[in-house]
Amino acid sequence: MAIEVWLALLSASILISLSPGAGAATAMSYGLSHGVRGAAPAVAGLIAGYGTQLLIVAVGLGSLVATSPTLFQAIKWIGAGYLIWLGIGLWRDKGKLSLRRTDEIKKHRHFISAYLVNITNPKGMVFLVALVPQFMDPSLPRGPQLLVIGATLLIVDWSVMTGYSGLASRLSRLMQSPKAMRWQNRLSGSALIIAGLVLSTATL
Repeated sequence: MAIEVWLALLSASILISLSPGAGAATAMSYGLSHGVRGAAPAVAGLIAGYGTQLLIVAVGLGSLVATSPTLFQAIKWIGAGYLIWLGIGLWRDKGKLSLRRTDEIKKHRHFISAYLVNITNPKGMVFLVALVPQFMDPSLPRGPQLLVIGATLLIVDWSVMTGYSGLASRLSRLMQSPKAMRWQNRLSGSALIIAGLVLSTATL
């Protein structure tokens, strides 16, 4: 891949990751409720979900989602419903200080929850179907190009999601009382619910 093509890819990757969406809302939600370290498993889950979407696009299944309105709608509503369910769960949380406990079981749950957020976002997959071919040279081997594109997208997204969770974590330090933590949860829950509602409006 030519350096100028890679720089264009890098710029696009940064803009994509910085744009508001379900991933950003999830990263900030976990950063606000659990701190930047506690949010790390959730960020890893987001990246794993993004990576899975890239893999699906690479093997050609992404085009099926892009051309099948029924499949797109099914995945869209599953993803939107899941985000709203997560948001409602945070709204119902009592804001106890035990929210910051980060044992292995909780880390695992955070990873799975965030993974499902990204993997059930069909708009992201359709976007990748449109994006990835723009940076591929048909005269060059396909595998190495996909590897460079995938690695660039994932590393940039991991950096940005970590930054989002870190920013939210800084805000959470200002609110340590149980009452303040309830408001943190409500803010985080609202962000996830809004992300779910926005996802529900996505169309092909």
